Amino acid sequence: MTDYVYRTVMHDIKHKILHGEYQGMRLPDERSLAEEYQVSRSSMKRALELLAQQGIVFKKRGSGTFINPLYLKNQSMFRYEGSNLGLTDSFLAPGKKQSIKLLDFKVVPVSPETAQDLFLSQGDFVYQFKRLRLLDDQPFLIEEGFVPIKLVPELSADILKGSLFNYLEDAQGKTVTRSYLTITVSPSTDEDQAELRLSATEPVGVMSGIFFLDDGTPVEVSTMRVHYRYMRFNSFVNLN
Repeated sequence: MTDYVYRTVMHDIKHKILHGEYQGMRLPDERSLAEEYQVSRSSMKRALELLAQQGIVFKKRGSGTFINPLYLKNQSMFRYEGSNLGLTDSFLAPGKKQSIKLLDFKVVPVSPETAQDLFLSQGDFVYQFKRLRLLDDQPFLIEEGFVPIKLVPELSADILKGSLFNYLEDAQGKTVTRSYLTITVSPSTDEDQAELRLSATEPVGVMSGIFFLDDGTPVEVSTMRVHYRYMRFNSFVNLN
């Protein structure tokens, strides 16, 4: 069983759940699903386990697998369903077109704090960029990031007008699969208010963290300031 097989099945079942394709909030039994997708029982079992770990479905002993109604009611805007952790693939807004406006892009000496986060040495240089992300014409997120030049020496303004992580994956075979994020709330700054169209009394969500390649190499440190209307995360806790 390859990783690709059960994750592809999981994503398709999740798509069907979100589009109301299962009657009575109940999934078919494991055997029927395995036959439908023409995969092994072990692959289907793993796909269902992942859905359960994410709190999307739950198993009721002796009755079957059911869709979690709270998942449908409180859908997070951020759902990681692609092969990397980029916002382009993880921010779900059906029917809306995503776009990116590059606000700033330059090369700077790495600061001591960023050098520690990216495992760089004093004297190294990084790309510093700032991007505004929009859904249709509504700005929803300001992103400021730092990327080591030695990891992506050919980074350009044109690349940053699209998905950086998809570029790394497609052009270099490097996949961003892990991150460490801190999520807080902050009063909006003058820049937040101007770029995100907020009033002086409206807050922003702040996500700060480090993103890692699949081999453990830190590839980006970034801070994302999010319009408060788009800040919704779900967490599923299982003590078993």
